[in-house]
Amino acid sequence: MKRLSVVAALSAALACGAAHAQQVTVKIGVLSDMSSLYADLGGPGSVAAAKMAIADFTATHKDIKVELVSGDHQNKPDVGTSIAAQWYDRDNVDMIIDVPNSGVALAVSNVAKEKNKVFIVSGAATSDLTGPKCNANTVHWTYDTWMLANGTGKAMVKTGGDTWFFLTADYAFGLALERDTAAVVKANGGKVLGQVRHPLNTSDFSSFLLQAQASKAKVIGLANAGGDTINSIKQAAEFGIVKGGQSLAGLLVFASDVAALGLPTAQGLVLTETWYWDMTDANRAWTKRWQQERPGKVPTMSQAGVYAGIIHYLKAVEAVKSAADGKAVVAEMKQLPTDDPLFGKGSVRADGRVLHPAYLFEVKKPDESKYFGDFYKLRATIPADEAFRPLKDGGCPLVSG
Repeated sequence: MKRLSVVAALSAALACGAAHAQQVTVKIGVLSDMSSLYADLGGPGSVAAAKMAIADFTATHKDIKVELVSGDHQNKPDVGTSIAAQWYDRDNVDMIIDVPNSGVALAVSNVAKEKNKVFIVSGAATSDLTGPKCNANTVHWTYDTWMLANGTGKAMVKTGGDTWFFLTADYAFGLALERDTAAVVKANGGKVLGQVRHPLNTSDFSSFLLQAQASKAKVIGLANAGGDTINSIKQAAEFGIVKGGQSLAGLLVFASDVAALGLPTAQGLVLTETWYWDMTDANRAWTKRWQQERPGKVPTMSQAGVYAGIIHYLKAVEAVKSAADGKAVVAEMKQLPTDDPLFGKGSVRADGRVLHPAYLFEVKKPDESKYFGDFYKLRATIPADEAFRPLKDGGCPLVSG
């Protein structure tokens, strides 16, 4: 009996050890703008979304243990690169997510490739991330400049806005958005009359708006985001640009921007998003939970993308049974169909582009809105296979040739 007891105890110990060995520990870093013009569309709200994703996944997957860190890239590629390198090299971070700034995102993507880690982009827009700058370690969730151009840009041209002047943030994101939208305008028979570039995080748009006004273009395309979009729209209203007959095309407008602008100023704006908090019961339920940490705020598509991206990443880690090999995890993410409460069913393409529908919205008039956050009316649904650039047109080295 004594010998049997020893054997039983040893077997139990080995079983516990095996179970413990099978548990995978994962460390995720939310790298965002925590304090400047993109903080409302990413920032602390993205951290809240990450916490929710981790809690939801680990509640039913006990074999995965997840740690979370966060950092502020200050919209500087060198700062973002430094944080990413430290996280990957010294802090054992396996995956970085969010990064609302295309210049920073392109830099972090290179670091992820060099270190063979994972990078999921939710906040940055440049379509180059799945084009000429694509790599096997990066996945691009949520939206990109090609999608925005072919949603908002095409809709504006088709409704008579056939002459454009661009007011563009002078860095990777703005330049890519201007490039992609100008191509759509021209392809649909429109003309680009000119453009002016402004520094990131500008407070005074007067000289730029005067040039746009003088162009006589029917549409002033705002190839900027966050605080820059808010300030340019507010100051355009002060200049009476819309009353003077010109239209503003907010080429990247988030729900947080509409909240900051208010419906009297934002009404009538046409915009493209891939997720809106008030569109489905699942979105509304998720938002109610998110607002427990972010009271008085409305979540953005970027923050929803952080949640969905983490859920899909953790599914891939569980399937691979390790987070160590970034390329292997991303390869598994491309094999697994995406499926989460916020974006529904979709897929990750060979170039790292996540495919899901996009939606063309118009901002409601104040008398059409029933409660805070009731911002949009749906004008069109763009199917997943039309919302993003065709794979053959991107020039991604992973798929070309």
